[in-house]
Amino acid sequence: MVLHEQRLSLPSCLLLSVRPSLLVQEILVDHDTILKIKAAAEMMQCSAAVDVLFLLDGSYSVGKGSFERSKHLTLTLCDALDIRPDKVRVGVIQFSSTVRTEISLNSYSSRDKLKKHLKKITYRGGSTQTGLALKYVLKKGFSADRNSSIPRVLLLLSDGRSQGAVQQAATELKQSGVTVYTVGIRYPRWEELHALASAPVEQHVFFAEHYSDAVNGLCTALSTSAVCKAVPPGCKVQSFSCERKTLETVKELQGNFVCWKGSRGSSPYTSLCPFYSYSKKYKIHPAACHRTVCYDPCDSQPCQNLGTCVSEGLEKFHCVCPPGYGSDPHCAPALNLDCSVDVLFLVEGSTALSLEGFMRFKSFLKRFLQTVVGADTPTKIGLAQYGDDVKLEAKVGKHRDVTALLRMVDALQPRGGKAMTGKALQYITRHGFQSSPIFADVHDDLPRVVVLLTATPSTDHVVEPAKYARDREVFIIAVGPEDLKAQLNNITGNPQRSLTYSSPDRLGTKIPELRAKICAVDNQGCLGQPLDLIFVLDGSSGVGRDNFIQLKDFVRSVSVQFDINRDVAQMGLVVFGRRPVTVFDLDTHNSGSDILKAVAEASFLGGAASTGSALLHVHTYSLTVGKGARPGVNKAVVVLTDGTGAEDAVVPAQKLRDNGVFVFVVGIGDLQQESLLRIAGRADHMITVPFYEDLKYFDDVLVQMVCAKRPVDLCRPNPCMNDGMCVLWDSSYRCQCRGWEGPHCETRSTKNPSRGDLPRVAAPRRTGRKGHRDLNRRHTTTKH
Repeated sequence: MVLHEQRLSLPSCLLLSVRPSLLVQEILVDHDTILKIKAAAEMMQCSAAVDVLFLLDGSYSVGKGSFERSKHLTLTLCDALDIRPDKVRVGVIQFSSTVRTEISLNSYSSRDKLKKHLKKITYRGGSTQTGLALKYVLKKGFSADRNSSIPRVLLLLSDGRSQGAVQQAATELKQSGVTVYTVGIRYPRWEELHALASAPVEQHVFFAEHYSDAVNGLCTALSTSAVCKAVPPGCKVQSFSCERKTLETVKELQGNFVCWKGSRGSSPYTSLCPFYSYSKKYKIHPAACHRTVCYDPCDSQPCQNLGTCVSEGLEKFHCVCPPGYGSDPHCAPALNLDCSVDVLFLVEGSTALSLEGFMRFKSFLKRFLQTVVGADTPTKIGLAQYGDDVKLEAKVGKHRDVTALLRMVDALQPRGGKAMTGKALQYITRHGFQSSPIFADVHDDLPRVVVLLTATPSTDHVVEPAKYARDREVFIIAVGPEDLKAQLNNITGNPQRSLTYSSPDRLGTKIPELRAKICAVDNQGCLGQPLDLIFVLDGSSGVGRDNFIQLKDFVRSVSVQFDINRDVAQMGLVVFGRRPVTVFDLDTHNSGSDILKAVAEASFLGGAASTGSALLHVHTYSLTVGKGARPGVNKAVVVLTDGTGAEDAVVPAQKLRDNGVFVFVVGIGDLQQESLLRIAGRADHMITVPFYEDLKYFDDVLVQMVCAKRPVDLCRPNPCMNDGMCVLWDSSYRCQCRGWEGPHCETRSTKNPSRGDLPRVAAPRRTGRKGHRDLNRRHTTTKH
């Protein structure tokens, strides 16, 4: 037979030490509100005539550690009190088995001296005679040397486990006009502390482990009771649900067991005995906690479009806005897609792209449309998605209002499959855009833009399909993560049209930049400013056949940025080796597609290079009215060379500049900087490119150089042919011709000379004395 004895059972899991501050009192609010309560406590200050007496429990049940924490709370509370003889006076009493005044109310007139002495108070130990301490406070705590109308406040810091009666003394103290606040220490018995505190209990009970919360609660209560004004301007008092928990030992019957009671003779005497277990459990006391909260002006999230709100006190703030939103104090969208272009968004929906990534693209699209598309936006928008194949979700221009566009985006579902980006670009180029007829024979031939949204590497080749699209005047703007930058640059053909983000949450900041790049297509070239532009390409052996193809691609990339027609931009091309060859003149082609095709067909020449002969050819033949040059229009010549054979080009280049032509040089590789600079004439007309492969990074730079606004001289270069003289005349010009006629002296004259248009044929000149005598004779005859 097994004999059991009655014993205390404490499960180890319940004996683990826990931080009281986490469990003993909880205000049921979010973390941000807790931080605001703490921030408010740091700003609160009670400045009024009031006597405050701290009654510290120094008994054994509290322990030395908790006593030191109650001292720290007292020090913290003193920082929130304006301690002066005519304002707040503070006293400190410690109690355990006996009561002792540590600091009387009139001992110190400054906070620093008071705190210095308070730190020296030592823990005494003993039993918890709270009732005795309250009677002591009633008789000796508050001195009578001050006006009786001054508020008297007692802060009892205790664990609420008093030995002996306390309620009678507390009642008498409160009836005498003292306001009693109780502050729980360690694992307090809240029932006792609630009974000792003044009414309403919710405003007069705190917890010592939460220093900032206790300071906030006390100052809030003092303000509410009109003792002082401690609530900072702009802050307000709020009531929050909270819970206080008492850690109690719970006795539970586990059953009856046979136990030994003694013996009867030789036999043991037994009977059934009850068996109990004891455990520590929390008893919850629901309550309301009144606290002062200072709401930050940034709490309302006043900054739009991922702007960062920076608080400047309780009422002021400013927004740090992402690019494109800085003109508005709240980063409000000041953007509008006010350009006339056709835009097709091509969105990746492959299996490699996570569902989260696809939803991020949808969210970006919706924000973009909400931000930049208005009721009067001239831009037409379409949508396509790709994986293994391409689906045209909405044709360009099908939906014109924002609501319909957003519905279109909401309906998107990922297609799955491989990310066949190259295939998608080729499909969209062929089928994504359709020109709508305005009149019977006129189509709205607007610039076409594909905005590619991708986040995973393409599983097929993208260079050739992207080039195929660009050759057909489709502008590609690619948006993706930074690790895809190389692929995006290969697709766009121009890093200026690649938008990358460092982390997915930064995608939204690209909206202004994307809007700007879309509308930059509409403002291509020189923004409608007329220009006659001639490219002079080095096709010599020094460049080589493969690099010559790179030069042609660069010219093609630049040409698509201009509106090619008779009224705006005209373009010509000259290729040179030892001798120059005109590929096409300024007036040969009147469309961008024709220019692209003609540049691609330019032939490599080989041989030595003579840049001077090429520039002389441009001056003499290419920039003439007969070859399409327009009077009163800026003229620009762009030379692309590696610098070999440039020694003879300085004089012809100067001749062009003297005639009003702007000369630009793009030098590639290890070149002769000084010679090329003398050709360009000035440093800001020269671009140095280290490798032919890097040319694609400089097309926008060249366009900006060429399109810089400059004054136009109608007579420079001379529009008059066959040595005609240009004369400025009444905001225009006219040509003075000799032996030729027409507005530009382009036709040989068939009329007899008059008014000395042609010089008379001189008679044979006579020599010797005879001639002299004849001259004298004629002179004499005339005289008579």
